Amino acid sequence: MLAAVLEDLGHLVLKEVPEPEIDDDSALLRVEATSICGSDIRIFRHGNPRVRPPAILGHEAAGTVVKVGKNVTRVKEGDRVAIGADVPCGNCKWCRNGLVNNCAINYAVGYQIPGAFAEYMVMPKLLLQGPVTPISDRLSFAEAALAEPLACAINGFELVNLSLGKTVVIIGLGPIGCMMIDLARLMGATKVIGVQRSPGRMAIAQQYGADVYIDARHEDVVARCLEETGGEGPDVVITAAASVEAHEQAVAMVAHRGYVNFFGGLPKTARPLNILSNTIHYKECFITGSHGSTPRHHEMAVALLEKKLVRVAPLITHHFPLTAIDRGFAVMEGREGMKVIIHNQER
Repeated sequence: MLAAVLEDLGHLVLKEVPEPEIDDDSALLRVEATSICGSDIRIFRHGNPRVRPPAILGHEAAGTVVKVGKNVTRVKEGDRVAIGADVPCGNCKWCRNGLVNNCAINYAVGYQIPGAFAEYMVMPKLLLQGPVTPISDRLSFAEAALAEPLACAINGFELVNLSLGKTVVIIGLGPIGCMMIDLARLMGATKVIGVQRSPGRMAIAQQYGADVYIDARHEDVVARCLEETGGEGPDVVITAAASVEAHEQAVAMVAHRGYVNFFGGLPKTARPLNILSNTIHYKECFITGSHGSTPRHHEMAVALLEKKLVRVAPLITHHFPLTAIDRGFAVMEGREGMKVIIHNQER
């Protein structure tokens, strides 16, 4: 089969490799579509302790089950499924209680488990116990691949006590930030404010109908958000950007008793945050963080996509066959679009 193999930092090689074999407890997935994630780019450039080259990356994926082991009951041949990234070890207290993204081992597809930038991938027993969700014919494989990042957004929103009538600020209108506009509406927000620097991404984000869009290049973000909330500040602020400044702005603007979610992780080279603890103390606000998702979130994400309650089609700006994955990585790294889909069965 054809696969894109990370052989060293910055060195992704397209090559023929043996088709993987399954055992009695695993299944074989014919990968139809894989979305390139920002974390794939970070691993490609900087590596990750959980990824040992040669390795196959890719964790936002969907495809068709083509073979199952004799002990497998979770899926059957012919099933259309989407997969998530975070895989339970099955033994620790976090995994036993459904919080697999907090597992200390932190198994993940495209990390310790060979990923989806290939024509086929094995779904081992651990994955089959985790985020493998059936999809109907109403959902394209490309859209279904985006259930994984949507699941991460759902996890973040669950931690900020979002409910009817609240005002939400989303800093960073990349693919997940745009999904969050739809998600905030579904969860009861009556005012959604989007903040973005890139004009190209702002143009796409405006299709999602936030109440207010703020250009962070030219406006004082905190002052505008306070103005838009009558000086009270927003009830919820999500930082969907890898920006120290966004984290600081979120705490500065959030309302008393409001919630902040540090959704976007920061690079190791980022400077420390400059936040006065007294701000949190006197506002009685809540600072949360989130990363990854659980199988429950993945199932909810697929359901929302099936019903078109969260729209992802506008976010898919580029399509490439597996043979042109290097071009896909270049587009993603150059931030030329939003989501880049690799069609694994096209050459």
